[in-house]
Amino acid sequence: MSILPSWLDPEVILRGLGPYLLPVLCLIIFAECGLLLGFFLPGDSLLFTAGLFVAKDWIPTSLWLLCVLLTVCAFAGNVCGYWIGAKIGPALFNKPDSRLFKREHVDKTHEFFERYGARAIVLARFVPIVRTFITAIAGVGRMDPRKYFVYSAIGGVLWASGVTVLGYFLGQIPFVHENIEAILVLVVAISLIPIAIEMVRARRARTSSRD
Repeated sequence: MSILPSWLDPEVILRGLGPYLLPVLCLIIFAECGLLLGFFLPGDSLLFTAGLFVAKDWIPTSLWLLCVLLTVCAFAGNVCGYWIGAKIGPALFNKPDSRLFKREHVDKTHEFFERYGARAIVLARFVPIVRTFITAIAGVGRMDPRKYFVYSAIGGVLWASGVTVLGYFLGQIPFVHENIEAILVLVVAISLIPIAIEMVRARRARTSSRD
């Protein structure tokens, strides 16, 4: 039984799209990776389930073509989200009476990306909600566009293609198919480990420098 409501259940969504499944799936991945309003969309489980559907011939396309299309959409979403953050972000953060948007948050974000940028961008792909907002924050923080887009492309391949391929091969196993959400939560937990390690190392380094 899915732990998601029916309107967010990946199988319900994909089955309900009918002949529009592929273009709408691509649009969803684009929205979750670039448009701030797409944070609630279940991208991970949709990718995994899409791979399963290809294996069962429920999606009339090859696995490699599906992976290419989804990876391109994920990357395009990041490009869009970055420029949204770069263009709209400064106006939001320059308001002196804003309690939510503060300049100091931009400065801290910029410092964070300068220190962990490449790893954070790649790993954030596997963390729901974070992957939606981190791209706009990168734009707000004025992270070097070339650096951001290169690692965003790497993350897009690992996430969009990787999760889809996993769904293709593992989704046919009954236990995995029946526990998709639990498996994806495990993936998220594993992806957070390197970030946690880096944070601990940075804290220890700051403590040692003070001593």
